[in-house]
Amino acid sequence: QVQLVESGGGLVQAGGSLRLSCAASGGTFSRYAMGWFRQTPGKEREFIAGISRNFGRTSYADSVKGRFTISRANARNTASLEMNSLKFEDTAVYFCAAARSLAPSSVPRGLVDYDYWGQGTQVTVSS
Repeated sequence: QVQLVESGGGLVQAGGSLRLSCAASGGTFSRYAMGWFRQTPGKEREFIAGISRNFGRTSYADSVKGRFTISRANARNTASLEMNSLKFEDTAVYFCAAARSLAPSSVPRGLVDYDYWGQGTQVTVSS
């Protein structure tokens, strides 16, 4: 199975930018759709962005559309989430996830669609 490790979280001012990275190991990275989720205390884990195995198809939650960009570099076994125009409401623990057994162009959005998860990285946006 795949092991995922997030990095790049931290404290940022509202309106600023932050880039998260997800390093994958233990599997064939190009065979997995990748996604980013976030979670705050007392709330369910929320889909933020996803990218397909092939063709570069992406999907974003309405709350981050136009501000966040997901990408992947299969040769380096990494997925990234670039976050711009950050808001206080973006404060959360961000998780990287991988989904297997999907069509090449599919972008899953459901929590149960993902098989492997990282431990999360904290993003705090100050007002």
